[in-house]
Amino acid sequence: MKKLSARRRHPLAAVVVLLFALAATGGLYAAFAPASKAQADTTAQSLTIEEGKKLYSVGCASCHGTGGQGSSDGPSLVGVGAAAVDFQVGTGRMPAATSQGAQVPSKKNIYTQAQIDQLAAYIASLGAGPEVPTKAQYGPEGADIAKGGDLFRTNCAQCHNFTGKGGALTKGKFAPNLEGVDPKHIYEAMQTGPQNMPSFPDTTLSEKNKKDIIAYLDAVNSSDTENPGGLSLGGLGPVSEGLFAWIFGLGALVAVAVWVAARTAKAKRS
Repeated sequence: MKKLSARRRHPLAAVVVLLFALAATGGLYAAFAPASKAQADTTAQSLTIEEGKKLYSVGCASCHGTGGQGSSDGPSLVGVGAAAVDFQVGTGRMPAATSQGAQVPSKKNIYTQAQIDQLAAYIASLGAGPEVPTKAQYGPEGADIAKGGDLFRTNCAQCHNFTGKGGALTKGKFAPNLEGVDPKHIYEAMQTGPQNMPSFPDTTLSEKNKKDIIAYLDAVNSSDTENPGGLSLGGLGPVSEGLFAWIFGLGALVAVAVWVAARTAKAKRS
């Protein structure tokens, strides 16, 4: 008994007990803390989806169906992804006006960004689709403006004009002006292909390509950018240039012809 008591009172006994207690505490924390955090994240996401479902029921279900399955008044939203919702609602295109024209134009949106995020979370829960891009994906850092110009002129200028000023399409439709549009919404439009626009997934235009295009549009539409060709005439290309030629060019020729005729008539009378 004396030997056992002596071992218990060994100077290192307290250190061993302390180390054992620390190891047990660390193990218990590692085992239970991540699960608690994951559970909290899941609960928060569930609440976001639930709030989005309430907003959807009030503002969207009448056209897109109670479960997003679509109807005769609106397409199915299953699988469109959060990016499509952020674009359509963030630009005010949705909810659409009661009387619709050839296409739905942008207008002032009626939801806060927090509400848009809730709607996007609910729609994303119905089926996988493109996610809302981060600032790192559409920001100007590391972008190649020259490459973006080449890509834009190849893939986009046919409809949006070579500087993104927009243009007319068939049957009353149009490609909107891209000046002043939020870079995030431009990225989302390329991802999802809204209305008449084709989609450009990463297999067609990579994330870097999209970043380059957005940087090009920002550069050509910046107020600090000088036009090397002089007066841009709105940057609308052949339309405004042709109109200028007809009005001022032909006008000048007519004026010269009238002047020559008047001089000739006066010379004959003399």
